[in-house]
Amino acid sequence: MKVLVIGGGGREHAIVDALSRSPQAEKIYCAPGNAGIARQAECIAIKDTDVERLRDFAVEKGIDLPTKSATRIESSKDFAKELMRKYGIPTAAFRTFDNYEEASAYVKAGPLPTVLKYDGLAAGKGVVIAETQEQADEALRDMLLDNKFGKGRVVVEEFLTGPEFSFMCFVSGTKVWPMVLAQDHKRAYDGDKGPNTGGMGAYSPLPFITAEDEAYALEHIMKPTAAAMAAEGCPFEGVLYGGLMKTPQGIKVIEFNARFGDPETEVVLPRLKSDIVDIFRAVAEGGDAETEWHDFAALGVVLASKGYPGAYDKGFEIKGLDKVEGAVYHMGTKAEGGKVVTAGGRVLFVVGRGATIPEAREAALRDVGRIECDNLFHRTDIGHWALSGK
Repeated sequence: MKVLVIGGGGREHAIVDALSRSPQAEKIYCAPGNAGIARQAECIAIKDTDVERLRDFAVEKGIDLPTKSATRIESSKDFAKELMRKYGIPTAAFRTFDNYEEASAYVKAGPLPTVLKYDGLAAGKGVVIAETQEQADEALRDMLLDNKFGKGRVVVEEFLTGPEFSFMCFVSGTKVWPMVLAQDHKRAYDGDKGPNTGGMGAYSPLPFITAEDEAYALEHIMKPTAAAMAAEGCPFEGVLYGGLMKTPQGIKVIEFNARFGDPETEVVLPRLKSDIVDIFRAVAEGGDAETEWHDFAALGVVLASKGYPGAYDKGFEIKGLDKVEGAVYHMGTKAEGGKVVTAGGRVLFVVGRGATIPEAREAALRDVGRIECDNLFHRTDIGHWALSGK
């Protein structure tokens, strides 16, 4: 089988790595790929946004595994919320507005903080937790009057508390194959301080989520959502990502995405014992698949460019990768004159394994110490939710 992976980050490197463990993947291409992916796949110089060239390449090379998915579950917050309301899937209370004055009055009448979500894709910047009426009004002006993300609506949502976690499932219509759970860390610095990022680390499994919690999330959230999509005439095929929260009132949905999460994929797929090609084929063709998982813990630490998620410099040489004992997934690197150099905000994802989360973290940080680069920083406390017991 010939497979094309689209993208050039750590998530795509983890997918390529999983594919490379399959005897069925005769040839793996990645567009555009990166310096690390190039060791396991043939990198193709096509941007992940150039859909027409990607299609032409797939046809020319006889790529065997195309997929498409009902992406409104991610691209429209209102669609996702209305779907959950209609089918009784637990989520925060909400209302959707296209009028600034009405939205502001609704916020004023309710408790603070409140969550404001732009109803559309906003490059991860369309969600605001407003602690005050002034903050809410400023965000509503951005979204509804100034059209900062384009012309759209706003979902005003109840603020929930509790630990968040990621539950990804392979889905083909009403068939749902759960993956192991993971949690990522969004803040830039230790102690969950600093600005929000795309994720500074992740780990799996999660000791604070019980087997009963996991069964509830599967039976009352993930499976009913797949069934609801099918009932609405837009059956889902692919990876359904549930961003969930364990609240005092039970597990609820924060958001859905129509893809593998990043960086959670980099700690979930290393735990996959089954052949991922069998699973992808079942998803695409509506067949059956087995999903077996290793019981070791996996914990990954992001090495990011200094300044990230703000402005940062690129082109710094990375040394010591050959000394690393565990897995390193490249997130933002490129090969330059025989060297590997930094080429993004998040640069490397170093994964440690162990019988326990503390052992996995120790292994990851040991490998981080073997990597030399003048312009990288990382968090040392990934997994603290699991280790503190809070």
